[in-house]
Amino acid sequence: MPGAGSQDITELLRAWGSGNEDALNDLMPMVYPELRRVARKHLARGFPGQTLESAALVNEAYLRLIRAHGLHCENRLQFFALCAQIIRHILVDNARKRRYAKRGGGAVQVPLDEALIGSRTGGIEVLGLNEALLTLSKVDPRKGRVVELRYFGGLSVEETAEVLRMSPETAKRDWKMAKAWLLRELSGGRRVGADP
Repeated sequence: MPGAGSQDITELLRAWGSGNEDALNDLMPMVYPELRRVARKHLARGFPGQTLESAALVNEAYLRLIRAHGLHCENRLQFFALCAQIIRHILVDNARKRRYAKRGGGAVQVPLDEALIGSRTGGIEVLGLNEALLTLSKVDPRKGRVVELRYFGGLSVEETAEVLRMSPETAKRDWKMAKAWLLRELSGGRRVGADP
């Protein structure tokens, strides 16, 4: 991930983890451009009815970090992994707020990247994706984490492997298996391309 020097970020993360709230204020300008890039990527997926903008998404993540009172992150990748979780929760919370009619009327639709599931799809409801990811995380927490880091955090396979302390080959394998599992889950167990 591009951005400020890892050493500066690591020092600020340590200070923040030790309770220095000012360290987070010093850290944010260093990581803000990368967080905005991740936020723009999610919002560019074209959530119908989406009211969030990338700056608002990052600012909400910042507010949640402040309320967390100095979580411990060893390095910038762990910090971005934490931000991936926060961004996911913000998007899900926003989708829940926007849902208004029974049976999911008005639910926010999220187009899935071809890279996520390996085929073209019109889009899925963000709450459905969240539920499927929660189920996957119960079945296989590591694969759930891989999806969260790659899809919501925008981390590369190598960065995901580093955060999860595994080999890149294992991260690739988990990513591939998780995509197949999510595809099956989100298509209601039907084979892709099969008639309903």
